[in-house]
Amino acid sequence: MTPTLDLAIELIRRRSVTPEDAGCQQLLAKRLSALGFTIEHLRFGEVDNLWARLGTEGPLFAFAGHTDVVPSGPEALWRSPPFEPTLRDGFLYGRGSADMKGSIAAMVTACERYLESHKPAGSIAFLITSDEEGPAVDGTIKVIEQLESRGEKIGWCLVGEPSCTDKLGDTIKNGRRGSLGGRLLVKGIQGHIAYPHLAQNPIHTTLPALTELAAVEWDRGNNFFPPTSFQISNIHAGTGATNVIPGGLEVLFNFRFSTEITDTELRQRVKAILDTYGFEYELEWTLSGQPFLTPAGRLVDAARSAIREVAGIEPQLSTSGGTSDGRFIAPTGAQVLELGPLNATIHKIDEAVGIEHLEQLSSIYEQILVKLLDKQWNPT
Repeated sequence: MTPTLDLAIELIRRRSVTPEDAGCQQLLAKRLSALGFTIEHLRFGEVDNLWARLGTEGPLFAFAGHTDVVPSGPEALWRSPPFEPTLRDGFLYGRGSADMKGSIAAMVTACERYLESHKPAGSIAFLITSDEEGPAVDGTIKVIEQLESRGEKIGWCLVGEPSCTDKLGDTIKNGRRGSLGGRLLVKGIQGHIAYPHLAQNPIHTTLPALTELAAVEWDRGNNFFPPTSFQISNIHAGTGATNVIPGGLEVLFNFRFSTEITDTELRQRVKAILDTYGFEYELEWTLSGQPFLTPAGRLVDAARSAIREVAGIEPQLSTSGGTSDGRFIAPTGAQVLELGPLNATIHKIDEAVGIEHLEQLSSIYEQILVKLLDKQWNPT
């Protein structure tokens, strides 16, 4: 057993299903406080957040992550209980092992080893929330608002989301697409299906517009992002009866958009298309996050160099996948990367992380600290 594996096991044992933290942050605070970190427990609503900082000078490097996990699903389908961490065939099994309690454990032990022999030329912080897998309204975004209000600026941020595909270190997420959701409510006139001239079927009036929206080329993407995509996720209408024309239609849709277009442009273009069809509608929007991109620079260089040294591979930069809490940190001007273990089992039955990968990940994180906060390191 190693310190990283021990800490990961202790975290997985805590049943911290969103928005519960179940004592995870208290455990982390105890470890970090012993290193000299100043601890702040920030609770908003039902959400626990931890801000821990060592040092007062810049630049400020922050590890970011979440202690909450998604529900396990039927526990009987797991080979071992999801909240009883189990070692088997070189893997640590348990809910949150890969997403992302293993990463958090690696962050803490990396920091512990680093501080044994280094004095950082700057500050180190941990931003940990229990509201990443849920609505994400009382978590990282609220902590960032508080930090901004007192002029506390993160320069570099490493989010421990599981980023890799086949080998540890093969992928660094240096950006994410934006997410814009829409709820379209179309008004019709309910009536007997045998008398369509006395009713107005909102399904019939809306389908041509939806077909056009699905066919639009919103942009062509760029070197870092694929083209913006429009997807319908839910359509609902009717009473359930086969002989009643519905009086209304609800459509839920989502844009995952690149930096080639803004959410304002998307809203305007959708409205322009809908207006051409002449039906009565209401449209509600939810912006979950803006796209962000961290270009090549000191943080990217440090992460790439650390992966080469520890894992012996050349990582690729990617902006694929869903959203993360990096979307709340990047708008402050911080450089943000996501780097964590393999994502093959996240949110699944029998979620697992490689035991060896935990140790490698901790070493990668440690080397990133060295390269960013030791003045003598100079990328080549």
